[in-house]
Amino acid sequence: MPRVPLPFLLLVALLVAGGGGAAAETKPTAYEALATFDFPPGILPKGVVSYTLDDATGDFTATLNTTSTCAFSIQGSYSLRYQRRLSGRIAADRLTNLQGVSVKILFLWVNIVEVTRHGDELGFSVGIASADFGIDNFLESPQCGCGFDCHDHRDLSLPLPLPEPSLRLRGAF
Repeated sequence: MPRVPLPFLLLVALLVAGGGGAAAETKPTAYEALATFDFPPGILPKGVVSYTLDDATGDFTATLNTTSTCAFSIQGSYSLRYQRRLSGRIAADRLTNLQGVSVKILFLWVNIVEVTRHGDELGFSVGIASADFGIDNFLESPQCGCGFDCHDHRDLSLPLPLPEPSLRLRGAF
């Protein structure tokens, strides 16, 4: 009977006891991590490629898969801008010290510094003012460039559709 080296046996024992190694300890996505603090995924745009979270303090960073600012409008009334790197502190129902997210109010870009959840409402604070929105507005993540209105962003390799006439005349000639 062949002799099996002791280090090999120890390695096999560790793998069996540990449930197979790194595959058993999959890190949740940033969107899944938000859910553990009672926030919907839609407060972050699509494309978070990495994040850090200090479990003791709640300090976090998130990095988007963009080389520049991620900007879009929602419902034609709010323009939002996300920097490539976001940071802040998260706890149950509360995001504070938020950096890297801004909203356009009239002609000024103002930083959103805090997001709180109260039941089915999310409150967004810019320091001197705040606004509440229903959580249903944040169940899906918006996309950089087009928000939720992405049907205009199409694959450029496809043929262009025929243009619609901008003016139609009816009747009396």
